[in-house]
Parts: sequence; structure tokens; C-alpha cells
Amino acid sequence: MPAKRSASLRRAVAAAAALPLLTLAACGYGSQAKEDNANEKVAAGSKKIDGLDTVKIGYFGNLTHGTALVGRDQGIFQKALGATKASYATFNAGPSEIEALNAGSIDIGWIGPSPAINGYTKSDGKSLRIIGGSASGGVKLVVDPDKIKSVGDVKGKRIATPQLGNTQDVAFLNWISEQGWKVDAQSGKGDVTVVRSDNKVTPDAFKAGSVDGAWVPEPTASKLVAEGGKVLLDEASLWPDKKFVITNIIVSQKFLAEHPRVVEAVLKGSVETNKWINANPVKAKASANRQLEADSGKALPTKVLDPAWASIQFINDPLASTLGTEAEHAVKAGLLKQPDLKGIYDVSILNKVLKAEGESVVDDAGLGAS
Repeated sequence: MPAKRSASLRRAVAAAAALPLLTLAACGYGSQAKEDNANEKVAAGSKKIDGLDTVKIGYFGNLTHGTALVGRDQGIFQKALGATKASYATFNAGPSEIEALNAGSIDIGWIGPSPAINGYTKSDGKSLRIIGGSASGGVKLVVDPDKIKSVGDVKGKRIATPQLGNTQDVAFLNWISEQGWKVDAQSGKGDVTVVRSDNKVTPDAFKAGSVDGAWVPEPTASKLVAEGGKVLLDEASLWPDKKFVITNIIVSQKFLAEHPRVVEAVLKGSVETNKWINANPVKAKASANRQLEADSGKALPTKVLDPAWASIQFINDPLASTLGTEAEHAVKAGLLKQPDLKGIYDVSILNKVLKAEGESVVDDAGLGAS
């Protein structure tokens, strides 16, 4: 792997590493995703739900948000919503999506567990509810095999995570602690240097040798493998039954109270999408990639898409017990005060949908709204 580092790349990595959580939260409300898919057209003769014109939906351009990508591309959400138009916005960071939810710029969103926990606790439990699950898995520690051949070799190296305090950052800090190593969570300095780097920057930084590896979600992990990296650890191996929440569905509490039937329609679309994904894995993979291309202008190559997609499970269960564990990890790392997560979930509408579909209901691990 080439060791030469350009000055511009070093500046880019340094800038990404220096971005604090609140700065990212203030960087706007995401980009409006293109609405040129024929499947997104409202069907003739359909009716608005509760007379609502539009529901605003947010998601990331990550394969771990595949339910949102496929549900949009296939028109499944729009079909479930009738004449209530689904409007979409894409995000690069969880804090900016939470900011958009709080501002009313989106009503419902696909998001990782750490931003959901932070958004809920910072609002004293008043901003959002988690109303469903979407995906498990799809996170890996990928390393330069010339520099890191075993777990012990990670000590003393520079490892990237997407963002200070994000889901993967918390997981990596907890893993470091379990190895008996010390790292200052805020600065990222210690026995391992944790470099907070945007997923868009990380593959180039890895290729140039600016970082020795990364703990990242898909498709970034597979992009690093395509650059010569090796998967040292799949995070799923660290969890019971190899399942942990990577993507949840959240809703503004105000929107949930005012438009429960619209929320039900979106959840129905999500359940139907996951069912279609699992029944049609090849078509679903192509569908997600097609929506990624529509949103970003660039599709993923097969060598990245195939392994990335294979490592993600699309499920309806929010895996609530693992969210509580992830919160404990953040507290242990010093990134979160002991949170009161009681009320963060409301899976009642999801369970109504699941029963109607003949699917198993899900549990909120005692963290449901009363």
C-alpha cells in the first residue's frame, strides 16, 4: 500500500477528525433527494391519509439504510401512503438528521442508535420515539494487512471511525477498553489513535496510509477491502446471536400524536419492503444501488456492493436490548451521562402492522412509552 500522503489529504483527514458533534448537528438539514422515479408517483384514484398532503422522510446514503433505499426505489412507501406524498431528504450524519426532525424539516427518519439516544436524552425525552427496527450488522474493522496482522497489532495504530460519539465510534471505544487499552474519548489519543473521519474521506485516507484501518459501516468497509484492506473483525461476532441494531426508524413525537395513521402507513411500507428484500435479495441489492445512484450520482461497483449487502440483515425488530447495551458503552466511554431511556420506544403501531401481516411482534425491552 502506498505510504505517500498528500498535503491536501492530510488536511481533509484532520478537518474531519476535528469536527465536533454539535458542529455536525448545525450543518444543515440534509439534501433533498431527487424525486424522478416513476414508482414514486401517486396512483390515480388514491386518497390522502387524514387529509395530509406530504410526509417528510429522511435517511442516509448507506446500505445499512437499505430499507429506506429499496422502499423508495420500489415505490412501496408511496403505495402504502396513497395520495399522501412521500418527500425525501438524505443525510450524512445523525446529528443533522436529529436537528431536521426537531425543526420539523422531516417527520420520520432512518437513523443509527447513538444519534437516536443522544436526540432523546438531550430533549429530556420530548423529541422523538423509536417506532421500529430496520437493519442489523454491516459494521467491520478493516485494516492494512501489512501493518496489522492480529488484534494485538491494533495497539499503536491510527484507526478511523465516522464521527465522534457516533454508533461505530462508541463500539470501537468499547472494544478498545475490552482489550485493556486506554484512549481519551474526546481527543482520540492513547494506546490507539482514533481518527474521526467522514466515510467519504476514509477510503482515500486508507489508500494513502494516513490511517491504518477503520471501524465503519457498509459500504465503506467493503470499499476499504477493495483498496487492499482485510476484515479483522465483524462487529456482529461480538453480540449475542450476532445481532445488534444498526438502523432504527424514528418519528417526531408531535407528528406521531397528530398523524398516527400516516406513521402506520410508513411502517407498513417498511415491513413490506423488508419482506420483499429478504425474498428477492438479488433484485433488492440492485434496487438499493439504483437509489444510491439517484441520490448521489454514483452507483457502487459489484466488488463493493456484493460483500457489503451480504453482511446486513434487514429486520423489523428494533433489538431494543442492544440499544440499551450501546448506551451503556457510551456511558463507559465518557461520551454520555447515564441516560433515562424509558419511553424512547413506541412499538405499538409496528406490532399492529406485524400482526396484520402474520409476523411475530417485537419487544421494547422495558423501554416503551407508558
